Amino acid sequence: MPHPSSCPPGLLALLAPWLALLAHLSLSSQAGDRRAVPVEKPPAVKGRTLILLDVNTKSPVRVTSENFLSLQLDPSIIHDGWLDFLSSRRLVTLARGLAPAFLRFAGKRTDFLQFQNLKNPAKSRGGPGPDYYLKNYEDDIVRSDIALDKQKGCKIAQHPDIMLELQREKAAQMHLVLLKEQFSNTYSNLTLTARSLDKLYNFADCSGLHLIFALNALRRNPDNSWNSSNALSLLKYSASKKYNISWELGNEPNNYRTLTGRTMNGSQLGKDYIQLKSLLQLIRTYARTSLSGPSIGRPRKNVIALLEGFMKVAGRTVDAVTWQHYYIDGRVAKVTDFLKTRLLDTLSDQIRKIQKVVNTYAPGKKIWLEGIGATSAGGTNNLSDSYAAGFLWLNTLGMLANQGIEVVMRHSFFDHGHNHLVDQNFNPLPDYWLSLLYKRLVGPRVLAVHVAGLQREPRPGRVIRDKLRIYAHCSSSHSHSYVRGSITLYIINLHRSRKKIKLVGTLRDKLVHQYLLQPHGTDGLHARSVQLNGQPLAMADDGTLPELKPRPLRAGRTLVVPPLTMSFYVVKNVNALACRYR
Repeated sequence: MPHPSSCPPGLLALLAPWLALLAHLSLSSQAGDRRAVPVEKPPAVKGRTLILLDVNTKSPVRVTSENFLSLQLDPSIIHDGWLDFLSSRRLVTLARGLAPAFLRFAGKRTDFLQFQNLKNPAKSRGGPGPDYYLKNYEDDIVRSDIALDKQKGCKIAQHPDIMLELQREKAAQMHLVLLKEQFSNTYSNLTLTARSLDKLYNFADCSGLHLIFALNALRRNPDNSWNSSNALSLLKYSASKKYNISWELGNEPNNYRTLTGRTMNGSQLGKDYIQLKSLLQLIRTYARTSLSGPSIGRPRKNVIALLEGFMKVAGRTVDAVTWQHYYIDGRVAKVTDFLKTRLLDTLSDQIRKIQKVVNTYAPGKKIWLEGIGATSAGGTNNLSDSYAAGFLWLNTLGMLANQGIEVVMRHSFFDHGHNHLVDQNFNPLPDYWLSLLYKRLVGPRVLAVHVAGLQREPRPGRVIRDKLRIYAHCSSSHSHSYVRGSITLYIINLHRSRKKIKLVGTLRDKLVHQYLLQPHGTDGLHARSVQLNGQPLAMADDGTLPELKPRPLRAGRTLVVPPLTMSFYVVKNVNALACRYR
């Protein structure tokens, strides 16, 4: 019979490894060895650091558009002269890399835009003005346009360096004017000539992008109805050229009172859209063209009221309902803002608000997010155009796809503050490379992700938000590197430590290709250039896009995701049922 104070045999068995470890430590100490001894953690503790990841491959949870990641150009390119350089071979090459996509031509100056059917105003302009040297080199631009790459009849130019330098000087001067307008909310009228529209359409068509043009909604009649006369002139000209364009009316109508003192309610805006639809049906070229809107701002209470009024009247008139979102006020942004999970999650609530209204009045109607950017007010230099902004952008893509938003349009592809994908030297910025990887690797079919070990136990009064975000899609069918049935994972690690992910279930023991995107150089999160798997990304000397080379990982290997990075992993030959058919 055991002694009452003795330990039960089972307990002694559990304590044995720890008693042996203590004895070893005691002996090491007595021998004068003061070095730390590696201690093997018990399996239960060790398991918390390893994330187990599986994907449901039977059927997709959502299917987005082939044009899911799309682009936007701001009408300010008319004001500062960059529209004349859209025929640049380098710009067209960069845009082609992101095709297929929509190209929305819209922004705050949409509702100050007037169409003028005049081919070359520079030749009829007398005396010096804001475009004083445009007269001297516009003919050079025309000649360089005509020295064409005749592919598809596209006008693609190689502009001389001196011409680009002059343009950058002009744009810098005009930037001050545009900033003054922006901060005072007082905008001057812009004239879009027939020649300018030709250049815009040439860029979109040559790049494989479908142009969406937003018409001026602030041209009003005395009874506050929409005055469509100028829009009709633009439509007739476009139709005469057989331009394949989709249309919108206005931009952020909830801001009209701030911009002009004129209030626009949803009901009136709905009537204006019905008027535009009737106008399009009178023009054979556009009788069946797509119409989207109302391009409202963030869904606050007054904006939701405007959307409800619009949907009651014109919910069945539009082919897609649109709204806009900017995460941060660009005038006060800090690099740490881009790492806040609470900020990343603000979009989810807005999506639900928009979906609730749309599904009330037009169930099943497509929803698009337009004008998306990291920061408002044109962005912040070395922040919204840096590597750090990519966390918001990639999470936006993943969140929208998972919540059923069909299209997202990035504001802006080129020349809009510091939210752009391409700078004024025609160099791609970090978000461009991120977008290119997304286009090359990620398909429209969204898959459900199952993880274990991702979240800690929540403490009372503390909200646990995911700093490790994992999304899964069928791999893009446009990629020649991967057979149908492969799966693409994209992962955001906002932790300051690396994370280990073990692929299990249908993903177990499959060959994986890694595409790890990290800052290049010494600027860290502020970097404006990036590297892929340790190699700097840049356009080739001949102006072509580089090959995006993966790093093959051994089958069954645990994925190690470095801290503060974004990465893509293509799991090959999964033979996923959800991905085998279009």
